[in-house]
Amino acid sequence: MSKKFSVPRGTNDILPEDSPQWQMIELKSREILKNYNYKEIRTPIFEETELFARSMGQTSDIVQKQMLNLASQRKDENENIQLSGLSLRPENTASVVRSYVQNSMDRKESLTKLFYFGPMFRGERPQKGRLRQFHQVGVEAIGPNSASPYLDAEVISLSVEMLKSFGLNTFKLKINTLGSPEDKNAFSGMLRDKLCVHLGKLCDDCKLRFERNVFRILDCKDKECKDIVKSIDLDHSYLSKESSEYYSEVKKTLDTLGIEYEESLDLVRGLDYYTHIVFEISDSSLGSQDALGAGGRYNDLVSQLGGAEVDAVGFALGIERIILARQKVEVDKLSSLSTYVIALDYASMQKAFTMLNVIRNNCISSDMSFGVSSLKSQMRAANKAGAQFVLIFGEDEVSKNTVTIKDMREGSQRSINDDEVVQYLTGILKR
Repeated sequence: MSKKFSVPRGTNDILPEDSPQWQMIELKSREILKNYNYKEIRTPIFEETELFARSMGQTSDIVQKQMLNLASQRKDENENIQLSGLSLRPENTASVVRSYVQNSMDRKESLTKLFYFGPMFRGERPQKGRLRQFHQVGVEAIGPNSASPYLDAEVISLSVEMLKSFGLNTFKLKINTLGSPEDKNAFSGMLRDKLCVHLGKLCDDCKLRFERNVFRILDCKDKECKDIVKSIDLDHSYLSKESSEYYSEVKKTLDTLGIEYEESLDLVRGLDYYTHIVFEISDSSLGSQDALGAGGRYNDLVSQLGGAEVDAVGFALGIERIILARQKVEVDKLSSLSTYVIALDYASMQKAFTMLNVIRNNCISSDMSFGVSSLKSQMRAANKAGAQFVLIFGEDEVSKNTVTIKDMREGSQRSINDDEVVQYLTGILKR
């Protein structure tokens, strides 16, 4: 017997019955992003490995443990082309910034507002809410005029509005600030001073993090490490006056917008490029993998990747996590069918198929079984497809140039001339 293949571990098929949720998220996202004047960008799903290492940091868990690298080789008559040095993207900010720099977007406008949809890839141990291929919708606002607490507030409020539009209302927004790069260095020193007395109790990974990147200790999931972090009494004493005022302005603007948030002094995010504001949105119904999305400001990343000295802020939301959190939210049937065409015998099939294409050409969604079976079984198929109307063609209808139209919601039916079908359906569907 031939081998049966399964979807790779850590990935999922998006089946037809699941697609309406994905369509709803994309449609509502696009509506809101248009209102905020964000434009779509689509980047490749793989880039140079160095791009991610430089942007996220060599010591980040993503670069150290989770990158999915390409190592295939193609040979031809003249040369061997090695594809090593390329990786599937684990996130999309670095790719968007690379495109921003490569295409000199800073010369075209003072503020570039971009959004994206697409798959990301990480070599994680799969579990509920954590996949090796997952999907995100995200935004990036980049440019000389982006260093504004009001833009930070806009980006945060945009992420909240998008989640609410998906039917989510129980999520929690956490915010913090890392300050300027100089403040961040001071924060790093403060952390080492507070954690050094607990060094022997930290997990093996965090002992290495203490030397390489002390901020990663704040993200550790080990219970004892988490308890130690809670005990060290973090504060914002490392902030300069300018950074403190900037952060206060962001919070004041969020208050003005009526956006609820909680300050979390141990929130630093897992990527090295963040400066100033960072935020995370979580939903406790998701269990241990409770983050719906996160973001923040990354003022130095563009210049680190070869671009101009411009600032930037953005976020990404995890679509699979959103769908998990929406499990109790009723899904609208976005793709329900307007009409279903039925041929009762082979002699009626040509007429039925012609009508199917006529109404499709008039932008009325429609389908048929493409075979002849009993009226009962075809009506069952129409009902399963969610059709509002059924058009029935039999010997009588073909001889009289008519069609029987059944309204599936009201249960009524009538016979009309076949050249009146489009006008009849269009009039009802508009109402």
